[in-house]
Amino acid sequence: MAKKKKQLPLPLYEELRRLNESLFNEQLDWVTPTYISKNMVHTFRYYQDAALRFFHYSQTDASFRFRNVNHVLFNMATGSGKTDLMAGLILYLYQEHGYQNFLFLVNTNGVLSKTIDNLTNQGSEKYLYTPNIEIGGERIEIRQVETFPKTQSKNTIYLKLATVQRVAADIYTQKENSMGEKDYARDKTAILGDEAHHYSAATKSEKETEQSWEKAISTILNANEDNRLLEFTATIDLENKNVYEKYKDKVLYRYALDRFIENKYSKNVKRIQSSNTDVDNMLNVILLSEYRRRYALEVHDVYIKPVIMFKSQRVDASNDAHEQFNDLVDTLTTESLQAFLERQSQITSEDDSETLSLAHDYYRNHDDLGAVVRDIKREMSPNRIINANDTSQSGILEKGHYEALNSLESPSNLYRVIFAVARLTEGWDVLNLFDIVRLSDDPKVKGTKATTMSEAQLIGRGARYYPFLLEDERSFTRRFEDDGKDSLIMETIHYHTINEPQYLKNLVNALDEMNLPTGEDKKNPPRDVKVKPSFKRTDVWKHGKIYYNETVEVEKDYYDSLEKYGVNTTEDVKIPYISTLKELSYKDTEVHEDLSNTYDVALTFDRRYLVKIMNRLSFYHFSNLKKYIPLLKSRKEFLGEQWLNVFNRTIYVTIPLTMDSSVLTPVEKLNILERYFIDVSKQIKAGFSKERGTGKFIGYPIKEYIANYRKRVPKYDTGKYMQNEPQDVQRYELKEDYFVYDSAIINNTEKQLIDRIAERVEELEEVYSDVYLIRMDENMHRESAKNNKLKLHQFGTNHDEVNLAGFQPDFILYLQDTDYFIQIFIEPKGRNIEEEQWKEDLLMYINNHEAEIMFEDETDDVRIKGVKFYTMNDGRGAIRQIGEIALGRAFKGLSIK
Repeated sequence: MAKKKKQLPLPLYEELRRLNESLFNEQLDWVTPTYISKNMVHTFRYYQDAALRFFHYSQTDASFRFRNVNHVLFNMATGSGKTDLMAGLILYLYQEHGYQNFLFLVNTNGVLSKTIDNLTNQGSEKYLYTPNIEIGGERIEIRQVETFPKTQSKNTIYLKLATVQRVAADIYTQKENSMGEKDYARDKTAILGDEAHHYSAATKSEKETEQSWEKAISTILNANEDNRLLEFTATIDLENKNVYEKYKDKVLYRYALDRFIENKYSKNVKRIQSSNTDVDNMLNVILLSEYRRRYALEVHDVYIKPVIMFKSQRVDASNDAHEQFNDLVDTLTTESLQAFLERQSQITSEDDSETLSLAHDYYRNHDDLGAVVRDIKREMSPNRIINANDTSQSGILEKGHYEALNSLESPSNLYRVIFAVARLTEGWDVLNLFDIVRLSDDPKVKGTKATTMSEAQLIGRGARYYPFLLEDERSFTRRFEDDGKDSLIMETIHYHTINEPQYLKNLVNALDEMNLPTGEDKKNPPRDVKVKPSFKRTDVWKHGKIYYNETVEVEKDYYDSLEKYGVNTTEDVKIPYISTLKELSYKDTEVHEDLSNTYDVALTFDRRYLVKIMNRLSFYHFSNLKKYIPLLKSRKEFLGEQWLNVFNRTIYVTIPLTMDSSVLTPVEKLNILERYFIDVSKQIKAGFSKERGTGKFIGYPIKEYIANYRKRVPKYDTGKYMQNEPQDVQRYELKEDYFVYDSAIINNTEKQLIDRIAERVEELEEVYSDVYLIRMDENMHRESAKNNKLKLHQFGTNHDEVNLAGFQPDFILYLQDTDYFIQIFIEPKGRNIEEEQWKEDLLMYINNHEAEIMFEDETDDVRIKGVKFYTMNDGRGAIRQIGEIALGRAFKGLSIK
């Protein structure tokens, strides 16, 4: 892995970070205004909120009063939602600072077309605003213009979208119906420069040209002292001393690729290195792509359409490969597929691709390869292939196919394969790209640094996460365990590389320079984790027990109403109109909206709407619904009085005052009702279990339930974010007696917890004769069905959220003295804290309801306790709680706040 470069100072960004963290910040409570959240389709993620907040500080804080911060740069990862942020900034600058003129600069016509759809085309699926933009009770119009009007209309945002080439030409050669320097001087203008790394050519070359793009942009900025330039890029080259000098005081916010991937907003990235011929690689990727589609459908009842891109160095080679591909599919037979699979099985090794091996095994065990071949011929037919070759440097979107290339996720778009020479250019927002195949082209081509860097950027763009619908819920972050089978197939993009040493070296260096974590898709056998022999010699092993609460079977007649699941079926329903348009995070249950300037309208609909929704959502297919509601006789009954009671209640939609309720279309009504039905399905799933927890705790012999197990260690050989981050998983040898296993495969949060407990073992041993920390790994109980008993379940009443599924806290601290034994459940948590808050609530419920706890053997020398989530650096005080439980005080050197 490349040596980590020294971080260059960025004074403006660092000053804003300090201000954001300061207790003396007068705007500490400033949040994204509701006029942004309610007028945009997508909810800002935390880093977009932070970027907007930093910009707000730069324009309003007293510390910037005597500085004109008129030129800033947002350095944010590809796919992180820069265009969403720009859309929000337009509303912010309009409302807070009175800007009506906005110049949006792009580098290519392809990006221009995409941005027009994003910001002005209400008929586009990519449009980022809600249909009616309203601020302060006024309807706001966004009007696309070629020139800014001399007299501005009230409640109007004027948006000029153009390529930088066009704008620069107009500055230098003034002509009719174009805009020159004086036009930008008349009224203040905000310039938004997308992919700003293209606009510093003069700076990089140290040659000031008379008519450069950079100079043209500077001319517009300086035409009026109130003009603002906001630039956006994922790939600023701060290693270039000239670029650094230009931008060191202008970088306002950074959200780099490593953080984007760490936060699970992307697919994982794996490399498959092969010495096969191009034709064999083609067939392998066809089989892998079809395996993804089939696996998603057969295992998860999810339809996905994985897209393949074949990348070449030359147009003629790409066109030849296209012909080879068509010929391969056309001549494929059951016999030739069988022969290929047999041939692949004869050349297997430990270095083979894990994911390809899964695909090959699937087809070898398939009982109807004839159907497989027929599917391949249909899915990979010539009419489902785009040849997007472009001999220019302007990008694949310039050559046509714009609509098809920019809507590959759409169910009506059937394209599966793309052949191209140009890299994925800025503006191509495809999410369901799962395989990129680098064709060999020319054996003499070793891959220069520039070539491999462009390929690394291609991989980074292709890694955008595809938010497929699973169990009627759409997640915008990865949801499966990294490197598990589901993750490899449905949440990983594979880059199929040529196996040429110098090329691979350059590619790995380029990926590392981009801080893009990837690894070879090699077979990754699980590692052994064993109980220490020394622990097996102790009385705790021989006679000790660990306690979990007993569950009782839920009789079918228990679930005789939806109230038992936590669903209210008596009160009327209110659904914010905006919530039916927003990007909701996985498992979000509500959208917080500003309800001023809104009114409620009773939704009129008939049974046909509900039948359509129940057909569309697989949860409501009767065979599935019956699993959750055993007493249900039909879907018709589900809608009736005994269950959802939907026709005896009123469903209201909350809409803006400026919106006419009479124009709600059938599609909008369908979306509103679907939102409600999705929420109900979440409540039913969370509230259903074949078992319920009780307050009776059962002791399970440690020697029967604490066992050896095996687990994989994720492997990465590029990217630096995996080092020293909370979720970085490694294998650690643990020789100290207090830890019962010889090793642990854990992330940094868990390792920090172990270390902090280790520091306090000596103090605990002053009170307790036996002090042990037991890692309760999920992999351990997967290998033994009986260990499924080792789960905590909700018991008692008054839980804020009903969730009967149960969970296994990751650690137990076992403390034994002569009089009694204490078992403390500890759950480290690095992310998803809000989604899993019910787990912490259950751990606290145990402490606060000791009177409800009883023990199977009627023992009175056992105490069961829980502590709050342990987070990195223990922000929730879990270690302090352990001290209070175990010692009746804080640990030495740790004061109670």
